[in-house]
Amino acid sequence: MTAGRRYVDRLNDGRQVWLDGAIVPDIRSHPAFHGTVQSVAAVMDLQDDPATESDLTYITDTGVRANLAFFIPDKKEDLFRRSRAFQIWSDATYGVMSRVGGFYRSQLTAWHIASERIALEQPQFPEKIAAYYRYVRDHDLLLTAAGHDPQIDRTKLASELGDLYTAVRIVRETQEGIIVRGAKMIATGGPYMDEIMVSPHGKKTGDEQRYAAMFAIPASHPGVHLICRESFASDREEDHPLSSRFDEMDAVLVFDDALIPWERVFIKDDPDSIWKIRSERLVSAISLHENIVRLVSKLEFTAAVGNELANSIGITKFAHVQEKLAELFFQLESIKALLLSSEHRAVYNSSGVWEPELEPIITAKNLGNRYYPRALELLQQLSGAGMLQVPSTIAELRGPLGAQLKTYYRGADRDAEERVKLLKLSWDLVGSRLGARHELYERFYAGDPVRTYAGQYVEYDKQPLLDKAFRRSV
Repeated sequence: MTAGRRYVDRLNDGRQVWLDGAIVPDIRSHPAFHGTVQSVAAVMDLQDDPATESDLTYITDTGVRANLAFFIPDKKEDLFRRSRAFQIWSDATYGVMSRVGGFYRSQLTAWHIASERIALEQPQFPEKIAAYYRYVRDHDLLLTAAGHDPQIDRTKLASELGDLYTAVRIVRETQEGIIVRGAKMIATGGPYMDEIMVSPHGKKTGDEQRYAAMFAIPASHPGVHLICRESFASDREEDHPLSSRFDEMDAVLVFDDALIPWERVFIKDDPDSIWKIRSERLVSAISLHENIVRLVSKLEFTAAVGNELANSIGITKFAHVQEKLAELFFQLESIKALLLSSEHRAVYNSSGVWEPELEPIITAKNLGNRYYPRALELLQQLSGAGMLQVPSTIAELRGPLGAQLKTYYRGADRDAEERVKLLKLSWDLVGSRLGARHELYERFYAGDPVRTYAGQYVEYDKQPLLDKAFRRSV
């Protein structure tokens, strides 16, 4: 049985996925989820394809073939091997499936590598996270995470909102584990995942110890509901080539006095330790490395679409069009250069592994949340009203008025059907509900851009700059 088939079979586990006010009995056959399920399965099957198997997998110490996101880079070349795997995975979905790839698998791997950093404060953490890492790795499970508290009144702590259980909070402890109640957002791709990791995204205060819990659950865990946003999926693949296959779905997790077994409770009542492992430099470098590879895939896709839009109507000879296309290429080449810089300037750390240089990765991440919205704006400018001047379905070109429509919708270098397909693809990327969601996602997936920019300023080593300025002023 292929990896994709095993994945699809695992989804039949009774998970409580809510859409439009009702539980979805089986997401594999539901029109809002079916297309994406098939896309994820196809990506998983690349691990069994002789052409890509060796690029995507490795043999573990237990003799299991596992995804390279779990591979611990003890040689510098291993970073390039991981990068190649991320590229193949991301290219298969044009960078659109942001959480189906290796980000959270890489984050879990990094927690495992860095686990001794909090062993003094949390002596059970290294053993527990190692066991969970091996379990997820050896069973080829997909991961997502939920860390944000519900947005109710952001001027107050979760404990000050009147109801102690708006955010996930420990209700009590039993011999079997902890009982938790409350909500966490946003589990990107949650309905499609095998496992979900839960921990506070921001640092909790000493007064919020009961909110400071780091644990993991299967997506089908009893007492856990996945509340989905409105579906952006389409069942018309020809007219909506992205929405029909890549609606990653976002979900809020609601915990209804769910019991989390002790072996899956990694940290509790310790805000400092959770923040320490989450903000560990190694963790950021290993996990965000995958993110930047995916960003390159996405910018390559937008640049390709922009270039084809211009070619299709013969406008590439105009200087202002060349300027717009060049800007798309600048974006792409800048992020590629930062990615290569992070890999070639990798450092061998105290844990005995190689990690990409973090500064170029953080720079690429912060540029990305400006670059991608700008790329969509450039596609709008390159197309103008062209994206709106298309028949409602491509099939109309083959209908009663087809002969006439093919005259009006042809391009400078292609026939009408090829051009309308391009315009439909462009609209799905730029103007559809899925496209709007992706613009919002790329702006905010890593947090408030103001805070992330400020964070880069605070963490940046400014002393060499100050020394240089001082030397030149005297």
